[in-house]
Order: sequence, then C-alpha cells, then structure tokens
Amino acid sequence: MHTTLTSKGQVTIPKHIRDALHLEPGCAIEFRINREGEVVLTRPGTLHDENDRFERMRGKADVRWRTDDLMALLRGDD
Repeated sequence: MHTTLTSKGQVTIPKHIRDALHLEPGCAIEFRINREGEVVLTRPGTLHDENDRFERMRGKADVRWRTDDLMALLRGDD
C-alpha cells in the first residue's frame, strides 16, 4: 500500500495500521528510523524492538554507582 505526501508533509496512516496500533484522533505517535533505514511508527511508551536485548533491559538497573567507585571496581583497586 502506498500513500502520497502532502505539501505540508502529511500522510494518511492506512486504517488497518491505525486499527492494529489502536490509534484514535489525537493519539501521540512516534517515528524512528531503524538500522535498515526503514521508518518505524509506534505509540510512545512501547518497546521499540522487543527482540533487542538492550531495549528489554533499558531502565532495569537499580544500583547507583559513584564514578570513583565504579572506576576502582573496573581497575581492580582495593
């Protein structure tokens, strides 16, 4: 399916895509470009790539390190 870009830079999102993402008028949406150069449309707050191990772990750490303590640990200082 293709669509046409208007002079204002707008496009119509096809109905089956709006339905699949549960998009209603006024909903926020997010655009990004993936590694393959494709444009990905998502709802904000959803994982961008559920198969990306880094994306799955984003925001999970609950340990707060001071820089000096972390550097000492990495260097093996006692």
